[in-house]
Amino acid sequence: MNDNSGSPDSADRKLLEILVCPVTKGPLEYDGARQELVSRGAKLAFPIRDGIPIMLVEEARRLD
Repeated sequence: MNDNSGSPDSADRKLLEILVCPVTKGPLEYDGARQELVSRGAKLAFPIRDGIPIMLVEEARRLD
């Protein structure tokens, strides 16, 4: 989550393994191009700002 290459570094991979969607409690996918964590189950994309995931539903972008 530190760069825009689309692949989180090793510390961020561990964080991604720990974080879950606050709605479904399911897994999240990292989208480096958009700097978001995507929950396919909830159809939401949570923004990452300054390297910090914002896991609030009201801040999430709805996916079609």
